[in-house]
Amino acid sequence: MNIQLFIPCFVDQLYPQTAFNMIKVMEKIGCTVTYNSNQTCCGQPAFNAGFWDEAKSVCTKFIKDFEGTDYVVAPSASCAGFVRNYYSKLFDNSSLHNKVKELSSRVYEFSEFMVKVLQVYNVGAKLQGKATYHDSCAGLRECKIKQEPRKLLANVKGLELVELNDVETCCGFGGTFAVKFEPISIAMGEQKVENALATNAEYLISTDLSCLMHLDGYIKHKSYSLKTMHIADVLASGW
Repeated sequence: MNIQLFIPCFVDQLYPQTAFNMIKVMEKIGCTVTYNSNQTCCGQPAFNAGFWDEAKSVCTKFIKDFEGTDYVVAPSASCAGFVRNYYSKLFDNSSLHNKVKELSSRVYEFSEFMVKVLQVYNVGAKLQGKATYHDSCAGLRECKIKQEPRKLLANVKGLELVELNDVETCCGFGGTFAVKFEPISIAMGEQKVENALATNAEYLISTDLSCLMHLDGYIKHKSYSLKTMHIADVLASGW
């Protein structure tokens, strides 16, 4: 199966190893992965900040960059969810309406694609220890992902998965929300981290590095030993 890889801005700039680990996993299970180096942002930051005209030009480029029939897979439910749910608002009754509809049907978050499309649950990953999983708002509410990452993590040899309290509560990042409402954002992050620590987990795992970046900042500030990991990094472990 041919896959076009979409790597979000913050993954490209701050967590490139996660992108390489995603390729590693997908190639192991027989996918042909291609990367269009001309790709840029999906347009979500500008859209969420209210700059819809500017977002529309970025989104138009995204549509062009990912033309074709291949699946588009991203290590981010936030970006995948934005393309699937909000491009239609920007391009409603436009000449790109049908292209947007077709593209939306091909865009998937990584763990969702593994389970729903490829129907792969075990890639031979190994990671010793106890972990807990954080449901990102975008994953849970925009991509409707709940069991998919858990099914993959349940097949990681040596990993014990425990659920944290208030698992579906926002971590407080929310993009520009963390900047505009910093005290609230920090308090929400603190609650999420404290709930994770209460499980005695060594690892805090999610589909979204945006959430993990926010939580990891609080964890490091407090010098906690809890380690954040993207699910692609977990699945690329031990082989």
